[in-house]
Amino acid sequence: MMTDPIADMLTRIRNGAMARHERVVMPHSGIKENIAHVLKAEGYVDDVRVAAADEGASGPSRLLTVVLRYGRNRQSAIDGVRRVSSPGQRVYVAHDRIPRVRTGMGVSILSTSKGVMTDKEARRSRLGGELLCEVW
Repeated sequence: MMTDPIADMLTRIRNGAMARHERVVMPHSGIKENIAHVLKAEGYVDDVRVAAADEGASGPSRLLTVVLRYGRNRQSAIDGVRRVSSPGQRVYVAHDRIPRVRTGMGVSILSTSKGVMTDKEARRSRLGGELLCEVW
């Protein structure tokens, strides 16, 4: 049993980027899909796809595929990923206490009452929430 599916997602993305894989595939969940769409909107990944798993296979009924983005010389768009809040220690922040990642060169992803969004959107909307992860 997996205790932290978001950490598993971030680890798969980090490992896939370091190994220069074209895409990473993982079990689907709504929060993972929302995080992946935020990463796509911020330019860290190229595409996000949800597909049904094979019919006879045991395991998840749907799979989330994240297509990784690379620049020149196959340099990954993602330099680092860090899980902030975890099931054992949740981290909540007010809108005026949201930390800046790499002095604005990265992005924090928060789960707010209005959905999953970046630190910039949360500050603009004056919303706090659970600080899920940081990407740079």
